Amino acid sequence: MPQRDFYAKVREGLSALLQQWLELGQADSDRLALILAETARVAKLAEPEHTPSGEELLAWSQAGHADEIPLWAPRTAVFLLNQMPAGPVPTSDAEACAWAYCWLRNRSFGSLEEAFSALPERLHEPLAQALPAAWQDSQGLRLV
Repeated sequence: MPQRDFYAKVREGLSALLQQWLELGQADSDRLALILAETARVAKLAEPEHTPSGEELLAWSQAGHADEIPLWAPRTAVFLLNQMPAGPVPTSDAEACAWAYCWLRNRSFGSLEEAFSALPERLHEPLAQALPAAWQDSQGLRLV
């Protein structure tokens, strides 16, 4: 998959990641936005400048709003979704690309094999194509 196409899919899939968080989180959108921001801070994934409102989170979760989404939000959503007992998985190719992209940015891995092995087993098949593309993207030293 050409890297330009990969990153376009990542941007497209970021909203879907946040939509999954909204659907599976067991609270209203204001509370889920607060949990997302506080988890980003506590888990040291990012230092959000402000805690988004539920309305902002809902807007980010809508297709076509990828340019508005701060990367800490989907990165944190991946962190939280990976811990859910429900075992969520990406529901589209674009979401799988976004999930893989965020997975590699949440932790440091020495190799693609190490990154793949660290995935929850339920994500092995859904990310089988996206993770190598994300790895290639991360090794390309893109300034994002």
